[in-house]
Amino acid sequence: MSGHRSPRAMQAVLAMVLAPMGVVGCHAGTPDAQAQPRQVRINQLGFAPGAQKLVVVESPAQAGFQVLAEGRRKPVLEGRLGEAATWEPAGRQAAVADLSALRAPGRYRVQVDGLPPSDPFEVRPDAYEGVAVAALKAFYFNRAGTALDPAQAGQWARPAGHPDDSVLVHASAASAARPAGTRISAPRGWYDAGDYGKYIVNSGITMWTLLAAWEHYPEFFRNRDAGIPESGNAVPDILDESMWNLQWMLDMQDPADGGVYHKLTTLQFSGAVMPHEDTADRYVVAKSTAATLDFAAVMAMASRVYAPYEAQFPGLPARMAAAARSAWAWAKSNPEAVYRQPEDVGTGAYGDSMLEDEFAWAAAELFLLTGEAAYWDAFVDNAGTPDVPSWSGVRTLGWSSLAHHLQRLPDEEARGFVSAGVLGLARELQQRQAGSPWKVATRAEDFRWGSSSTVLNQALVLLQGYRLEGTRAMLDAAQSQLDWVLGRNPLGVSLVTGHGLRTPMHVHHRPSQADGIDAPVPGWLSGGPNPGQQDAKECPVPYPSSLPALSWLDHDCSYASNEVAINWNAPLVYVAAAVQALTPGPH
Repeated sequence: MSGHRSPRAMQAVLAMVLAPMGVVGCHAGTPDAQAQPRQVRINQLGFAPGAQKLVVVESPAQAGFQVLAEGRRKPVLEGRLGEAATWEPAGRQAAVADLSALRAPGRYRVQVDGLPPSDPFEVRPDAYEGVAVAALKAFYFNRAGTALDPAQAGQWARPAGHPDDSVLVHASAASAARPAGTRISAPRGWYDAGDYGKYIVNSGITMWTLLAAWEHYPEFFRNRDAGIPESGNAVPDILDESMWNLQWMLDMQDPADGGVYHKLTTLQFSGAVMPHEDTADRYVVAKSTAATLDFAAVMAMASRVYAPYEAQFPGLPARMAAAARSAWAWAKSNPEAVYRQPEDVGTGAYGDSMLEDEFAWAAAELFLLTGEAAYWDAFVDNAGTPDVPSWSGVRTLGWSSLAHHLQRLPDEEARGFVSAGVLGLARELQQRQAGSPWKVATRAEDFRWGSSSTVLNQALVLLQGYRLEGTRAMLDAAQSQLDWVLGRNPLGVSLVTGHGLRTPMHVHHRPSQADGIDAPVPGWLSGGPNPGQQDAKECPVPYPSSLPALSWLDHDCSYASNEVAINWNAPLVYVAAAVQALTPGPH
C-alpha cells in the first residue's frame, strides 16, 4: 500500500474545487453526501426477489413511504419508517424502511414523505452475479508478468510488466545457498494493491477467501465465465485465476529449508506509472514466520481444492502438499522470525508479531489435508477465540475451514467445539447488526484502513453461521453488510468501481492512475472510510469529515481511504456470490 499522486491529479483537484463541499469525485452534478443530509440510502445494485430489502432514511420523522414501479403511478408497496435513532459513526439519524414484501422483478424508487425520491433500484434474480464476477476479474487486471490483451481487458489492455524471472535476493533474505545478490525466478502473481509489490502475507487471506468461495459455492462458479485468457477450459475461472497467484507463491519458498520470503518488491514504491514503465530492480525480502505459516495454510488448502484437477495440473497438488509440510517444519523451527523492515526498503511491511493465529490456521488446513492428530492438537493449542478475519488476524480462517468439513474432525466433541466457536462470533455480529440504527454490525472502531473489507468480512462470518445452522437472520444480516458497501451508506456511494450509480472514479491504483482512461479499472473495492486519515498531509484537499463513516476521499492521493487491495476484493467475491447463491427464491 502506498501513496503517490497520478498524472491526472490536477484534474481531480480542479473537479473538487468546483464541486460542493463534502465527499468528492462522484459523477459531475451529483449532490454529495456531506452537503445533502436526509437522503434515502439504498443498495444501488438492487435485490434478489427473495432477499431482505432494507432502506435507510436520514430522517428523524416516522414518515410514510411508498414504493413506485417504473412507469406506474399507483404505489406497489406502502408503509411507515421505523423509529429513528442516531448512528454515531456518521452522526446521522437513521430510520429504516423494510421493502422485503416487494418480490416482483422490476425497476422501482422509494418515495418518503418530504424527501426527494430515492435512486432507482432493481429487483431481479441475478442481482449480484455481475458484481461477483467483476470483483473476481479485477484480479486478472492486476496480474504481474503478462500483457493484458484487448480481447479480455478491453480498453484497459496493457503491455506486460515485471516478469520477475530474475529478481535479487536481498541481504535480509540471504542464506548460504542463496547469498545476497543471487538471482532467482518468481514470476506471475498479482500486484497486491495500488502498488506493484507482491506480498505473501496478504496473499494468505486472499487465497483462503477465493478458494473457500469455490469450496462453499461451487455451483455458482462452475460455469461462470469471467472473461480471462483461460475461460472455456475444463477448470472453473476462479481456480484458474487463483492458480496465477499460487504459482508465484510456490516460487517464494526457499527449496533449501522450506522458509518463505515475506515479499517481492522494489526497494521503494514506484511513481504512478504503468507496470512496464517500472523497471527498477526487484528483490525477495526476508523470510518470516508469518509468511511461512500463511504459505503453509494456503498450500495445504490448495492441495485439497485442486486434487480433482490433477489432470489439468499434473503433480501440482502433491507438490503443494509437500511445500505445506516443509513450510510448517520451518515455522516450528523458527517460531519467532518476525518480519522487520530493512532500512533500505520502503514498500509495505505487513509486519505481524502475534503469530498464534497463523499457527492455528496452518494447523487446521494441514489437519484437513492429512488427518494427522499432531496438526489437530496444534490447532487446539493455538485456536484462541474466533474474530473477524484480517490479513494479520487469520485464526478464523482455520475455524471456518474446519466448520466446512465437520465430518473430518476427530469426534463429536471436536465438532461441537468448532461449531460453537464459529456460531458464537456469528451470533454476536448478528445481534450487533440487529441493534444498529444503520443495520450493520460495523462500529465506530471498525472504520480503519480497509474498512470496506471489514464490513464484508463481518458478512463472511455471518455466512459461516448461516451455513452451520440456517438461521435466516444471519443471511439477512450478511445481505445488510453487502448493502452498505453497494451504496446504503451515508456517503451515498457504491464503493465498487463501475458498479452502481455513483462509484469511485479516482482510486489509488497505479494502472488506473497512469493509463489515461477516465474510468478506473472496474470491479475494485475502494478501501472505504478511514478516520486515521494517514494521507491527509499528502492530499491537496481535506477530508470532508473526521467522523468514522464519513472519512473518505475519492481522490487518487488517498491511499488511506481509496486504495484497492487483493485482500479487500476477495471478500467481495465471496459475499456477493454467497448472497446470490443462498438467497431463497421469491416463494
